[in-house]
Amino acid sequence: MERLNDMVSAMNRRVFLKNSLYSLGGTALASMFGGNLLHNMGGNEMGLPHFAPKAKRVIFLFQSGAPSQLELFDHKPKLKEMFGQELPASIRGDQRVTGMTANQKSFPLAMGDFTFDQYGESGAWLSNLLPYHREIADELCFIKTMHTEAINHDPAITFIQTGSQQAGRPSIGSWLSYGLGSENKNLPDFVVLLSRGVPGGQPLYAKLWGNGFLPSQHQGVMFRSGDEPVLYLNDPDGMSRESRKNMLQHLESLHRNQYEKTKDPALQAKIAQYEMAFRMQMSVPETLDLSKEPQHIFDMYGPDARVPGTFANNCLQARKLAESGVRFIQLYQMGWDFHGDLPRQITAMSKTVDQPSVALIKDLKQRGMLEDTLVIWGGEFGRGCYSQGKLRKDNYGRDHHPRCFTIYMAGAGVKKGVTYGETDEFGYNIVKNPVHVHDFQATLMHLMGIDHERFTYKTQGRRFRLTDVHGHVVKDVLA
Repeated sequence: MERLNDMVSAMNRRVFLKNSLYSLGGTALASMFGGNLLHNMGGNEMGLPHFAPKAKRVIFLFQSGAPSQLELFDHKPKLKEMFGQELPASIRGDQRVTGMTANQKSFPLAMGDFTFDQYGESGAWLSNLLPYHREIADELCFIKTMHTEAINHDPAITFIQTGSQQAGRPSIGSWLSYGLGSENKNLPDFVVLLSRGVPGGQPLYAKLWGNGFLPSQHQGVMFRSGDEPVLYLNDPDGMSRESRKNMLQHLESLHRNQYEKTKDPALQAKIAQYEMAFRMQMSVPETLDLSKEPQHIFDMYGPDARVPGTFANNCLQARKLAESGVRFIQLYQMGWDFHGDLPRQITAMSKTVDQPSVALIKDLKQRGMLEDTLVIWGGEFGRGCYSQGKLRKDNYGRDHHPRCFTIYMAGAGVKKGVTYGETDEFGYNIVKNPVHVHDFQATLMHLMGIDHERFTYKTQGRRFRLTDVHGHVVKDVLA
């Protein structure tokens, strides 16, 4: 009966138009309507955006491994004053800790030889590890009370990226691709860039930019450093571009014939992906070409800006992708997982991200793009205020701490020079204005013109959304 209903629905006018749009001719038709007709008729049919968006695109500088907020943003002089003393039991309470510190007999407070000062008219607190950030203190909106239920890396990263600790749900970028599409039909709606700071660190998996139950053309496309940024995109040896085009047209015809028999939507997704791959052959190399960038831009992003695969190079590439109309650009910087030797490692890691992160925001601003681009910086959770393992004056580590951590946002739709939320004097508990991961996701969607409660996808007998059944827009950080 379900298959019969699918076949009947396939005959109505709306589905006929939707199917037509997946052809090469339909793609040209979609471009006449701003490139979003294909996406907006692709299944959600909810009239997105729901209201005028503040942001047209997002660049998410995700710091994988969980940077310590205590060394970077959340100034807690008490940790130096009480160095080596026990974290009061009343502060720790019965909160869950990981297996790495659960058997510790003591929890000595720790803080290295780092200094904090206030910068800009906003008086934002910043560590000496982030000297470039001082220049943009009044552009940033800090949220110091982010929190999550996930206590280990894999579920925590999956949670902040997909709204669920279990794999299989669509990522933020996939949701936005499905709902809003791209401003450039020759590039993916959702692009992923990977870089690594210090050696080691937590691995990343494609599920973090996966489409989940959404049509597969909405998954993130990972661009790699080197001569072949997207695998299998180039024409095979001995095949001309015209031959490739003819082959894809015949393949489309076969898929369309099969679709008429089975009504399998996965075939439509395949057609859309082949079409995109064909168009990307020309657009991707041109977009990623940095040869025309002036020297002062490379100087702005730092000495690694010309080195493919570095965070600095990826930040510059992110600006070019944003200029080209990519909707969601996800940078993953790996290497923040410091369970030991934290003072030395966080110093090195901070140096790799400080200048490029600031350069990206300043570069967007000088081009007039920060007004409609949302930049996000942060990791999956925070770090505890006590030392993991043996404490020494110049050496300690920090275990995972989901109870509170800091992210910042800049650009479209968020207040400038604002610090939202407050933690206790040990940086262990939230005392004012908590922001859950689902609240963050709801706020991001709101800035893109989407009501997170109305933006759903029906599968397996129920309607799913990025924020599950939770989440509130954090209105106090909205401009």
